[in-house]
Amino acid sequence: MSAAYEKRILRVLDHIHDTPAGDLSLDQLADVAAMSRFHWHRVFRAVTGETCAQAVRRIRLHRAASVLVMTRTAIAEIAKSVGYLNLGSFSRAFTEAYGKSPAAFRKAGCHLPSRPDFKTGEYPMYPVTLRDAPARRLIGLAHTGDYHLIGKEFEAFGALCETRGLWPQMGPMAAIYYDDPDSKPSAELRSFAGGEYRGEQVPEGLEERHLEGGKVAVLTYKGPYSGISAAYHSLFGNWLPSSGEEPADTPCYELYLNNPREVAPEELLTEICLPLK
Repeated sequence: MSAAYEKRILRVLDHIHDTPAGDLSLDQLADVAAMSRFHWHRVFRAVTGETCAQAVRRIRLHRAASVLVMTRTAIAEIAKSVGYLNLGSFSRAFTEAYGKSPAAFRKAGCHLPSRPDFKTGEYPMYPVTLRDAPARRLIGLAHTGDYHLIGKEFEAFGALCETRGLWPQMGPMAAIYYDDPDSKPSAELRSFAGGEYRGEQVPEGLEERHLEGGKVAVLTYKGPYSGISAAYHSLFGNWLPSSGEEPADTPCYELYLNNPREVAPEELLTEICLPLK
């Protein structure tokens, strides 16, 4: 992992430790890291093994555990000092994390180490190349919800292409993933299923999206779509931190090089494209 990315991770961890009662939202932590919010959370998750929300919760509760053992400060005051304005929610979170209520934990008098080990190198390796990608005009259908259910939109999109005779005007199938699945509830995840369109007018009932051209990192993943999350962890946990590259402030997209109706799942080829500055 490059020194620049290591410093960003440590800077964010230090910020959480230093301001446990402050604004520790994903946007704020991305600002501290000086990285696009589109990609910061994925880097953090891949490198540390936990989401930003999990890190915030762990560090806040670790701070509370230390203060419980080392001082006689009132529990309600400790809760507020680590960002919990409601004593009940603090007690529930603490009990879930430590197996004891705050009062029982104070009486027992012990606490645990806090920082996680970095996870770089623990993910499977996939080939990554740099490419000057062309701008692409897509048509397709928007999807909101669990990314694993985007197949419903692809099925509908394929049916529309078939019934309307659009296949001769289509390039590769593609999907855009606007949100990080580790930082948002699955019901709120936004994505787009479609393909590159070489026709003129957007067909009725379909939506248009544009991918900007420019420098991209392309990870080529071979295998069933169900295993693709490991490839994302490899891209953000292994390749990006050691690449010297900076992600652009735009979402990842995928290009599908063959058809799941024509090849076995283990033969499917997907290009995961990460736009770079």
